[in-house]
Order: sequence, then structure tokens, then C-alpha cells
Amino acid sequence: MTTVGYVPGVFDMFHIGHLNIVRRARLECDRLVAGVVTDEVVLAVKGRPPVIPLVERIEIVGSLRLVDEVVADPHRDKFDMWPSVRYDVLFKGDDWRGTAKAQKLEADLATVGARIIYFPYTVHTSSTLLRRFLSQRVGPDASDASAAVG
Repeated sequence: MTTVGYVPGVFDMFHIGHLNIVRRARLECDRLVAGVVTDEVVLAVKGRPPVIPLVERIEIVGSLRLVDEVVADPHRDKFDMWPSVRYDVLFKGDDWRGTAKAQKLEADLATVGARIIYFPYTVHTSSTLLRRFLSQRVGPDASDASAAVG
């Protein structure tokens, strides 16, 4: 039986933390699907849009040999992606473990025979830290990071 893994994420300003979770996920499944969270969901959840637009984030993640398929993920609740991806395992950073949201998702996934595997969160690198760094280097309006990355 083929084990399908699902690794959702914003994958904004792709960095080593993203690569670490994708590498680890690849080792735990036969087929790996990456879900790139839509710009609208990022804005709703984080209160700001991603620096890199969805179409480019999909292209970046899709270029990884580790990933078999990339899909746009328009859902806040990752269980809502299960009907279309039919994953056996969902991969998340362990900063999420033990939260009320994680416990609910674990229970929901159990109803369809799926589970979550948590990986160590890469604490020294994150898109938030990169944004902060760019803001200090480029100026107060780092939301227009095109000056720094374009």
C-alpha cells in the first residue's frame, strides 16, 4: 500500500526550515503532496499577504525533486484538504503539537484513518525572521520586498 503524505505550508521566502520539513516528510511516505496556502488564507490568518505570490510559491515548491505534486490549499483547517488529497499522514512542525487546533485536527484525521507526524521546528530561521531582517535592511516598508529580492 502506498503511503501518501501531505505537507502544507505558506512556503513564503522559501528557506532551510521549509526544506527541512519537506526532506523529513519525504522519508516518511511513498508519495508527497505539498499544499501551498493561498494568498487569501495567509492574509486572513496572519493579517498580511505573503511576500511571494501563490503562483510563484507553487512553482518554487514544485521544483523540488522531493515533492511529487503541489496543490493550492485554500483552507485554514487542513482536514478540509483530506477529501481532495486523501493523505495518510499530515506533516507539521512540532511548534503546533499540543495546541487545541492540533488536537482537533488529530481527532478529525483519526476518523478517516490518517494521522499527524510532527517534526522539529527550525527555530533559527523563519519567514517572520526574514521579514524582520529585510525590514531593517531595506526600510520600514519591507512588505514591498521586491526592492530586496527582485
